[in-house]
Amino acid sequence: MNLTIHKSRSRNRGIVILLAAALTISSCSKEFLQPDPLSIYLPNETFNTESGLLSAMAICDRHLKGYWATDHNEMLTLGTEYIFSELMVASNTDKRSMMADVANMLTPTSDNSSLQNLDRSNSMWYLWEETYKGISYANTIIKYVDQVQTLSEQDKNAYKGRAYFHRAFRYMALVFEYGDVPLVTTIIDVPKQNYRSTKRDAILQMITKDLEFAVQWVPDQKNMSLIGMINKGACRMLLAKCYLALGAYQKAKEQTDILIDQSGYALMTESFGTFNDGGEAQTWPITRNVIWDMHRPENKLIPANREVIMGMPNRGADAESFVKMLTMRILYPFVFDTRIQTTDGKQALLNIKRNSGDYNAKYDYMRAFGRGIATFRPTSFQSKGVWAVNGKQDEGDLRHSAKVGNWVRMEDYKVNNKASKDFGKPVTLKDPETGKLLCSDSIRRWYDVPHYKFFLDDPVSEANISGSDGSRGATNGSVADWYLYRLAEAYLLRAEAKYYINPTDGTIKDDLNAVRQRAKCTELYQGTVSIGDIMNERARELYWEEWRNVELKRVSLCLARSGKPDEWGNVYNLDNFDKQSGTDAIGGSYWYQRIVHYSLYNKGIIHVNATGLSDIKYTMDKKNMYWPIPNVAITSNIKGQLKQNYGYDGYNPATPVWDKWEDAVADEATAD
Repeated sequence: MNLTIHKSRSRNRGIVILLAAALTISSCSKEFLQPDPLSIYLPNETFNTESGLLSAMAICDRHLKGYWATDHNEMLTLGTEYIFSELMVASNTDKRSMMADVANMLTPTSDNSSLQNLDRSNSMWYLWEETYKGISYANTIIKYVDQVQTLSEQDKNAYKGRAYFHRAFRYMALVFEYGDVPLVTTIIDVPKQNYRSTKRDAILQMITKDLEFAVQWVPDQKNMSLIGMINKGACRMLLAKCYLALGAYQKAKEQTDILIDQSGYALMTESFGTFNDGGEAQTWPITRNVIWDMHRPENKLIPANREVIMGMPNRGADAESFVKMLTMRILYPFVFDTRIQTTDGKQALLNIKRNSGDYNAKYDYMRAFGRGIATFRPTSFQSKGVWAVNGKQDEGDLRHSAKVGNWVRMEDYKVNNKASKDFGKPVTLKDPETGKLLCSDSIRRWYDVPHYKFFLDDPVSEANISGSDGSRGATNGSVADWYLYRLAEAYLLRAEAKYYINPTDGTIKDDLNAVRQRAKCTELYQGTVSIGDIMNERARELYWEEWRNVELKRVSLCLARSGKPDEWGNVYNLDNFDKQSGTDAIGGSYWYQRIVHYSLYNKGIIHVNATGLSDIKYTMDKKNMYWPIPNVAITSNIKGQLKQNYGYDGYNPATPVWDKWEDAVADEATAD
């Protein structure tokens, strides 16, 4: 399938380029890899058939999974969502522009440098540019679907509903990443340079209306022949989040009730599907369990999996159609060099070729855990703190169990250098006798990994026995199906809705415990629970599935709107929770409070001996609740004004914005 985007010839970039794109989508057949020149200029002839709409919808679906599956050797887009949370930080310490000192690095003009480069440590520019592209793809379907004469009204509405979902998903991300943003709902015929920003709540109101339509018309997965297209369950999940954001908590609960009780889904509680024994069973044996099975790509979208509400296909025979997810390269610690040593001064972990006489399958960490470069690393809270319930580390929780092979700790690596007297012993951070530090860069080289989430088969590397490319056949990751929504999240959303309705509701704990019991937890919630308990369970269950930054900011809005307290007793004001600045521990939003309580941000200087950085200072400002509107978008909008966010250069509270989405839509017809 070939997609060509023809952009405006204007010298101005930003909004003009991104929002005035004309799409041409050709057949998947090899002879149609080059687009028909007429269709470049006559979209009516491209999208007046159902095959044209299907091609456009396929582009929407493919674009969606691109947020998780990034075609890059050092970057996964979703990592940016996690470093703007309490769960991860940037850790590629060989790069001087590593996104650590966020409070000072993040400016409206930084989109022209580090933010624009995927080889750095964030994808913020991508999350602006590509998200508006995704909106344009959805708008193409919405604009042209009524012109397809062969479709029934029901089928037209199903197409519209799916396109509404795609547009809503992206606007949900934009309004919680960037706040008030330009609202674009159609494909315009001429460049438009007089946009205004539209209020966050107005956009939420529009996409809620759209998703109500989608829930009515998009079919359930059981009534669909294809897997990977938007289904009714996915629309309900996103609609529930919109209702929560707008304060319609009872409506949100009703949507999750339907998903849990009336839609045929069920939490998976026993092993199922195909058992994958991991990268090298002699090095790291896996004891089969439901959590491991549930997160194997080969099991995510099979009929036996009753928990998946919607997944994103990204594996199969046609390799050209899929995108590699190098999770084992990008998210595992960088351990194969001299910066992790033995007590007698040797390199602790070696990458040994499988055809070498020194090879020992008991110590093949390259294949078992991959050759990590640690672009992102978890915080101590994600690795340890969040797993405590009732004041205890839950030893039974399969999601945090090294015993069954789901979780990997640094002490699970054994020295595989035969020249060392420590051969076969666990690597250690410090010499137990002298106290000498044996890891010179613990930011990048010393942390735990949720192996059950990140392990992916890598058949290309597996076949590379000689390691002729220098990787020694290391597992990097590969193409893999991924979850968009699972029923477990519906339970957690229902618990959240109940909290805003009545924080003392005794059934909130039941929703959390349903998820915990499936994970074989020994510690269950008792009595009343806090919003912090709910967010902690999301962190455990939905790591690297949810958009953590977006969800924290959505919950920040919910707390401010509802007036309900957080786990520390803080109550937030809707007028100013997202309009504060500073790096002190007092004030800010719930998003900010989670960060200062649980992350490495605003804790002072960390000394490391790294190639690019010697000292690291992780900072986050309260104003970073919203990212700055890229300056290039503002300056290219030469006949109008986009509102810059609070605390950044160019902020002006008097900048006019659209308070109603209907007014923004009506204004789209005007080019000047």
